[in-house]
Amino acid sequence: MSAKSSAPRTRQDGGGFPGLDDRQAARRLAEYGPNQVAAPAGAPLYTRVLTQLRDPLVTVLLAAVALTVAIGDHADATVIAVVIVVNTTVGVVQEVRADHAIAALSALSAPTARVRRGGELREVAAASVVPGDVCVLAEGDVVPADGRLVEGAGLLVDESMVTGESVPVAKSTCAASPEEQRLLAGTTVVRGRGVTVVTGTGAASALGRVAGLLDTRPPPTPLQRHLTALGRTLALVTLVLCLLVFVLGVVGGTPPATMSVTAISLAVAAVPESLPAVVTLALALGARRMAARHALVRRLPAVETLGSVTVLATDKTGTITEGRMAVERVWTPDGSHQHVGTGPSRPPDQAFGSGTGSAAVRQLLTTTALCNDAVAPSPEPGTPAGRESGQDGTAALGDPTETALLAAAAAAGCPSRAELTSLYPRRAEEPFDSLRKRMTTVHSTPDGSLLVCLKGAPEVVLDPAVLDEPAPLVAHVREEAAAFAARGLRVLAAASGTVGEVPDPVAGAERRLRLLGLVALADPPKPAAAGTLAACRAAGITPVLITGDHPATAAAMAQRVGLVADGAADSVVTGADLAAGRVGDPTRVRVFARTDPEQKLDIVRSWQSRGQVTAMTGDGVNDGPALRQADIGVAMGGRGTEVARQAADLVLTDDELSTVVSAVEEGRRVFDNVRRFLLYGLAGGTAEILVMLVGPLLGLPLPLGAGQILWINLLTHGLTGVAMGAEPVSPNAMRRPPRPPDRHVLADGLWQRLLALAAVVTAGSLTAALLARESGAPWQSVLFASLLMAQLGVVLGLRDRLLSRANPFLPVAVAVSAGLGAAAVHLPLLRGLLGMTALGGREWAWALAVGAVAFAAARLARRHGGAGSGGTGPVGIPAGSRPTGGRRAVHSGPAPEGRGR
Repeated sequence: MSAKSSAPRTRQDGGGFPGLDDRQAARRLAEYGPNQVAAPAGAPLYTRVLTQLRDPLVTVLLAAVALTVAIGDHADATVIAVVIVVNTTVGVVQEVRADHAIAALSALSAPTARVRRGGELREVAAASVVPGDVCVLAEGDVVPADGRLVEGAGLLVDESMVTGESVPVAKSTCAASPEEQRLLAGTTVVRGRGVTVVTGTGAASALGRVAGLLDTRPPPTPLQRHLTALGRTLALVTLVLCLLVFVLGVVGGTPPATMSVTAISLAVAAVPESLPAVVTLALALGARRMAARHALVRRLPAVETLGSVTVLATDKTGTITEGRMAVERVWTPDGSHQHVGTGPSRPPDQAFGSGTGSAAVRQLLTTTALCNDAVAPSPEPGTPAGRESGQDGTAALGDPTETALLAAAAAAGCPSRAELTSLYPRRAEEPFDSLRKRMTTVHSTPDGSLLVCLKGAPEVVLDPAVLDEPAPLVAHVREEAAAFAARGLRVLAAASGTVGEVPDPVAGAERRLRLLGLVALADPPKPAAAGTLAACRAAGITPVLITGDHPATAAAMAQRVGLVADGAADSVVTGADLAAGRVGDPTRVRVFARTDPEQKLDIVRSWQSRGQVTAMTGDGVNDGPALRQADIGVAMGGRGTEVARQAADLVLTDDELSTVVSAVEEGRRVFDNVRRFLLYGLAGGTAEILVMLVGPLLGLPLPLGAGQILWINLLTHGLTGVAMGAEPVSPNAMRRPPRPPDRHVLADGLWQRLLALAAVVTAGSLTAALLARESGAPWQSVLFASLLMAQLGVVLGLRDRLLSRANPFLPVAVAVSAGLGAAAVHLPLLRGLLGMTALGGREWAWALAVGAVAFAAARLARRHGGAGSGGTGPVGIPAGSRPTGGRRAVHSGPAPEGRGR
């Protein structure tokens, strides 16, 4: 077995269950197959490449390569081909990496298992375990397959990574609930020992079912869908307009051969072939910036999708909470004392008040530290007594509840665990089990007496047969315990007393004890959780909590972080409600509890079916299917499983939910820059087509030659266009709602501004050309220079921050493009190749004037709508909305105290 504890332990060998013989095991192995998650056959490489090349925009670019080769423009053909190769390679690589999600499940399976075969205890490969096998489990073992517990002693199993349960679950053969007799593949034995009869292996096990749910492909992102539609539209419009230019030119007397080359060149110019490069660069830069902010991108298109997120579905343990148990409140008969937490953000000596009752608190916590099986780490050299390393509960070994009690005792100033063990050596014990729900230890004291320490669930400790306390006090303590439990806290009661000799059995000492008080524990929320959820609502994102925990615990945590209003516990919906069909519209619910992997998947699909873009956070195996299904899967990189990380699009290296908000900002930045480029690139391409259509009507027979068009296209869609992908984020990016996912990429008035800018660039350029013709200047060269300067003016005018130094590459690219444009006019070699004539100062003044007009028009267009605006309309879900539907949770009471100690 893997992950075994190094401590000595007593094993139970399941001798009462002979198990299968070798022939039975072989026959069942052939029938049911090996006990492992089978990865599906991967798609061939050529299929993946063809899938990438079927994108309509890529198809247009492939046609552009063929056309540019046909007219002899090999340089432009090479640039376009490189863009296609880069984008195809990125897509294929990301697909292959995503396929690793199912393979990661096998890493969670135990490599070996101890089974009874033919009456003997054997160690076999976990893959050979079959239904009907009798498996023997001990502390530290990984459960090899689903099974039913038939023998057990103090068995406690960590199921958090499979079910989402935040604390280990007690298992017993005497339990009334079938869940407490069931063990799941991939879970870990925290304490105790047991024997199980295997009921499910391979695909029929818990891990196998999760693997089946993971066998899906991520849907295309909103931007991918919009660009696909845009590619089809561009291909059709470009073809029609180029045919129109060809016909008008031939009718005007231009030779068909010349017009064929011109029409092909115009087609290349009209298609923004640098769009894939701009998108790729924007995504790559966004991914790099996100990595610096502790978010690693596994699938590049996910960067942009983050900006479209309308719903953030998050799990609880380790995401909203710290992922560890901690003492929240302490109550003693002298009064209530709140524990304000230990850890790096607060010195331990500030955890408890030092006023009246602190001695009672220390006595209570000393008792819970003695009646405790957790192992504290050795003190670091120079560490004061009672202040061992790891007193935040993260370094101690054992049950999370018991390690939290050790941490609280240290924070309250109690002696260290080593000192307690020396002063009060343990003489006897009655261990915890799920039926008794309490633990008792007997210790020698320095004065020679015997000290009895008891801790357990309030309902079994607050018993007249156990306590020697007045009935009114016991009734009051029950009310206090119920109040703690109603807030989602896990409550323990503690008592102590003395005896003259060690009783046999030890349970005989559990009478006439003195009540010391109550300890309430919880997995505390992260300090930034409430602020992060508030920031999501401010950005128009609806947060939803989906957890495997008890409804009361989920409701209490949702209220603490502001996810739902106080007193809204009846808004919690359980997995049982979903399974029974008692929930009309899951998208009206904000808190889901006791959910399994299939139900998490269904919840995400419910949001998606209503057109919402979902982000799902998680860290466990049980989160894997929902992470894969969501538009954006976000995994915790620190405490998360490999399954979650492989299924996700984004991995948070700091496990902080606030990093998601930063990633959303980067996503909105990417989308704004893509829209800005589309406005610029399509306006320029439209202007070039209009010049070619309108010019002959104004007496300019062939406004621009094929080489001139391609040179303008190279300068405007090359470095300058790509530099737009690095523009800084808009100041109001996180103060507007996300764009509706069904809204087109050219929506919000972008196409109207596109046409307006194209009209300004066309009018200005043709006006300059007509002035040049009237004055006898080389009008075609003036038209070339004016059209180039106008498009470069639009680039600068569309900047969100005009004088920002955050992207120095853009003004440098504009200057380089302008210089290369001037070189085409004045350098003899280029001038001869492109058919240009040198211009004087007056002609350049006309061209610069057209550029200034285009700059002003772009500033005006940006002010009246913003080139990069993601849309400010309604998103279908009001920011910060409260749940108005859903049914009352089936389990409205406190979390059961029997689930672990």
